[in-house]
Amino acid sequence: MRILIADDHALFRDGLKSLLQVEGHEVIGEARNGKEALELTRRLLPDMVLMDVSMPEMDGISATRTLTTELPAVKVIILTASEDDAKLFDAIKAGAQGFLLKNLEADDFFSLLDRASHGEPALTPNLARKLLQEFAKPPQAPAGGGEPDALTAREREVLELMIEGITSNRKLAKRLGVSENTVKFHVRNILDKLRLHDRAQVVGYALRKKIVE
Repeated sequence: MRILIADDHALFRDGLKSLLQVEGHEVIGEARNGKEALELTRRLLPDMVLMDVSMPEMDGISATRTLTTELPAVKVIILTASEDDAKLFDAIKAGAQGFLLKNLEADDFFSLLDRASHGEPALTPNLARKLLQEFAKPPQAPAGGGEPDALTAREREVLELMIEGITSNRKLAKRLGVSENTVKFHVRNILDKLRLHDRAQVVGYALRKKIVE
């Protein structure tokens, strides 16, 4: 296989390149970041790109999303030292053929690469199980949909200040004359009652629904 390695650590690239060459693969290029990975892949057209997740200038997920759109024939395998489930789900949604942890044994690594070269997903049983569990979850209800009328007068006051652009706990506490812990309590109640996840969603939702004047 003609392979391109994208990783911002030169020592890791060198080690991986040596392993791949011992197994009979041809390493046709090396990239230090996602942007270089895109440029080299467009020019060299490898069979496969081994893409690190965390890189400067452009991360591996963003680069994968662009590559799989522009060059669907090129297989992209994400390599990472992190077991972050969110990264796994993002990588697969971006079109990656596989998601491999850097602490894999060499035999397992090359076995999964071989599977990927034949169009099969390159996932360890544990990661495949996590992926299936995620996709088996029932779809979540859209953000919002709570009852604005359930907000107390104090919570509405907090919401009004947030809409004015005062969103930090410290500044809210100062304006309201209360402790930061009290502010956190009110904000958490607002999020729960409106079924939202963060303050930006709260402000946008409140403006759209005209919850406060």
